[in-house]
Amino acid sequence: MIHRRSVLKAGAAVAVAAPSLSGLAQQSVTLKFHTFMAPQSNVWLTMHKPWMEKVEKESGGRIKFEGYPAMQLGGTPVQLYDQAKDGVVDVVWTLPGNTAGRFPRIEVFELPFMMNNAEATSKAYWEYVQTAAPDEFKDTQVLALHVHGPGMFHTVDKQVKTTADLRGLKMRGPTRQSTKLLASLGATPVGMPLPAIPDALSKGTIAGCAIPWEVVPSVKVHELTKFHSEFPANAPALYTTTFVMAMNKARYEGLAPDLKKIIDNNSGLATSGWLGKVQQSNDAVGRKSAADRGNTIYQITTADTADFVKRSSMIDDEWVADMNKRGFDGNKLLETAKNLIAKHGK
Repeated sequence: MIHRRSVLKAGAAVAVAAPSLSGLAQQSVTLKFHTFMAPQSNVWLTMHKPWMEKVEKESGGRIKFEGYPAMQLGGTPVQLYDQAKDGVVDVVWTLPGNTAGRFPRIEVFELPFMMNNAEATSKAYWEYVQTAAPDEFKDTQVLALHVHGPGMFHTVDKQVKTTADLRGLKMRGPTRQSTKLLASLGATPVGMPLPAIPDALSKGTIAGCAIPWEVVPSVKVHELTKFHSEFPANAPALYTTTFVMAMNKARYEGLAPDLKKIIDNNSGLATSGWLGKVQQSNDAVGRKSAADRGNTIYQITTADTADFVKRSSMIDDEWVADMNKRGFDGNKLLETAKNLIAKHGK
């Protein structure tokens, strides 16, 4: 009799548990994706939206996204990473460099003349964080890490051909390392988020900006400047910027195992490389927007490029010293990043 009662109790327990198990198997979630990029930008249209659509499709519609470009959920670009960390939103795409010095080890990829291929450098950046800086983004679930194509100069009234042409020019830079680069070349650096560029150019607050070609149309730089200066395509780029796509940790951990796997399948090395590749491929679109307006596009000579490299070379040393002060081996981090870029660039 006791034995039969135990069996009945056990059966009832299974019956009670079963609905929650089947519910878990069929769990559906809606994730809020937030970024500062404009809804008409190449990044939003060719990177963010296709990524969200791919995840939705692979989940059979059980993962849905609400996409919010242009800071539509409030706050400033500087606050995006913390919005993911604190669960204000579920997924963000942002510049770690918006918060100067907060993520110091990944700044190695933003040092002058480090990269010329965004796909290879994005893969290097992902591997570097996994191996050399695994706690850099410990407050979130990192989905992808990537960089953009070659950064270059865009100016209102003056063509930049040599370092001398930058002297005294107020130039916008996106990150701590890029503003140091501009200062080393004689410019007056002004740090500001991307969405602030059109207003600053039109009011004359800045004389130009350093950005890659692909983002030019979304911030109307082809309309607000007349001159563009790019570096030789076969040489390392003036600079690049690091990006992170990150998810709220608790939200990720709370997903059903099969949904978590779909997020995992759309994260990591391959996804990072894809984002870098797509972003750099959009450079041609941005360049065409300037050419179609009749703007002047100048390619800095190999000899003058060597002078840019020489004048900015101390920034590497400053970054290494900064890392050493923070208790990291700066030289080792720099060598690791360079070796990974070379490895993935083969």
